[in-house]
Amino acid sequence: MSYFTNISYAVRTIRKGMALTIRYFLSARFKRNKKPVTSANYFDEENGTFTVQYPHEEIPVPDHGRYKLHNEIDDCIVCDKCAKICPVDCIEIEPIRAVEEYGKTSDGTPLRIHAAKFDIDMAKCCFCGLCTVVCPTECLTMTDEFDYSTSNILDHNFSFSKMTEQEIAQKKTELEEFQKEKAAAQNTTSEEKSVKAVSKKPAGKPVFKPRPIPKRK
Repeated sequence: MSYFTNISYAVRTIRKGMALTIRYFLSARFKRNKKPVTSANYFDEENGTFTVQYPHEEIPVPDHGRYKLHNEIDDCIVCDKCAKICPVDCIEIEPIRAVEEYGKTSDGTPLRIHAAKFDIDMAKCCFCGLCTVVCPTECLTMTDEFDYSTSNILDHNFSFSKMTEQEIAQKKTELEEFQKEKAAAQNTTSEEKSVKAVSKKPAGKPVFKPRPIPKRK
């Protein structure tokens, strides 16, 4: 009896599954309008199919999403906060301190550090969005670009630095010279202070000389 019971159960299960498949197959004869997920009546049309000729045709994606990272390097102050908070270390930065302020960002923040290297490896990125939150100048954002697939994983490493090798070498040389001059000036100042301290050394206390006791008459 269990043998025939199992056969009956299998037939009922197949019939139920095929009924669902046939119902969707019949509804696929009709097409529904292509709407983005952000559309207010996106779930009004549940039946029917639609085809998008990707990549020539795309459905709009939500603006506030976690997609590809982009850094507006002209507004970057190279504070290194994004690299420190990244849980997977996908951001690599090489800063070079400038000898003086060389410009300002779009929000008026002074620029004092050059970005010799600012690379983001999107192959490592976990799309947490923490780097965009801590950015003080909001130069690091996530764009709406979600399809940047490639056959070479190294192509997922995006560089945003605009400095050439000659500029990097020049800025490093300027910083070294500035640090040497600063150290020399500090040494000179220290020597001058020590000389002044010696010249202004207070005189010793006068030697106490007791007065002779007058003789009594």
